[in-house]
Amino acid sequence: MGRCKLCGNSSKIVSDVLGVCIECLRKRPEEALPIAMKVHREYRKALGLPLEPPTSSTGVKCSLCINECSIPLNGTGFCGVWKNVDGVLKPVEGLYYGVMHYYLDPLPTNCVATPVCPAYTGAGYPRYALSQGAEYGYYNLAVFFAGCNLDCLFCQNWEHKNIIADTRIRIRYKVSENELFEAAMASRVSCICYFGGDPGPHTIYALKVSKRIIEEAKERGVIKRICWETNGLVNENIMREMAKLSFISGGIVKIDWKAWTPAVYQALTGVDGWRAVKQLMKNIKIVADIASDKREIPLLVVSILLVPGYVDEEEVYSIAEYIAFIDSNTPIVLLAFHPNHLLRDLPPTSKSHAKKSVEAAHKAGLRRVFIGNEWLLGDYY
Repeated sequence: MGRCKLCGNSSKIVSDVLGVCIECLRKRPEEALPIAMKVHREYRKALGLPLEPPTSSTGVKCSLCINECSIPLNGTGFCGVWKNVDGVLKPVEGLYYGVMHYYLDPLPTNCVATPVCPAYTGAGYPRYALSQGAEYGYYNLAVFFAGCNLDCLFCQNWEHKNIIADTRIRIRYKVSENELFEAAMASRVSCICYFGGDPGPHTIYALKVSKRIIEEAKERGVIKRICWETNGLVNENIMREMAKLSFISGGIVKIDWKAWTPAVYQALTGVDGWRAVKQLMKNIKIVADIASDKREIPLLVVSILLVPGYVDEEEVYSIAEYIAFIDSNTPIVLLAFHPNHLLRDLPPTSKSHAKKSVEAAHKAGLRRVFIGNEWLLGDYY
């Protein structure tokens, strides 16, 4: 375990990569954040991505997410997906293309929303599900987008940054709207899930394709659920459109809430934590309000990664309390951390950490609390 460079604490779990403990992030954010942000800048500099959301006085402003990048001429946004081309914002591979790879994932799959997913539970049968139980023999079209508006130090799919940052690699992941549409309409595909990276920077593309999929599915009389696995930081209008498409198709919006304390959020993700938490609160309510017209399947599922030393039961309680205030029936999925990317000096999540977090979520008022990847838990601390 590491030692906090501010208070010298080594009795708790501290990452040397971040350099500060959770207590200093909570109580001394002005001093702690400059230390924690150093690793983000060094890593992004090596990749050639903007060190922070650009704020060029002569740039073009992007309003897709909370970063609100003002992108200089020939520069890219923080996500690496949007570029200022002669004063006009365009996706790096053009307006009708996404940077991604997609594959068929046999159902039922290891989805964040598995405990409530129609493909596993049969919820919503026959309108939204193909059977009264698991949809064996069918597939989820897993759409993995490169690029993200966050810079999470624990990213499990960190290779997406290499893809979006390198033109020579990126060209191999260029997929047209028509190609993705045809893949989604395959007869054995019953759901389409956008993840990554994050679908946020690609939502203009994804929304267009998704509307075509839903229209065609209606004409053919087939089920095509549209699902999103996202950090929830897009602007409210985009989030509303995403949620509506999931609602009418039987899909689920899965929002990954990183932390409640803004400084902890920022230390882990590299973006303004105060703005991020505020936007999450707005977007959670937007999705929940759309879901107020009840259906058999929850529209919203919130996940929280239990990062040892940083996302503890106090963080979980505060997030859960807000969600419970909006709708206490919202499913919440607690995910075990596995050392990866730049946070490899932390242990996996312990059983006791998960147990305390489940208890905290229940105490906050939530009724449906799940552990998403229990097999990763152990007696680590």
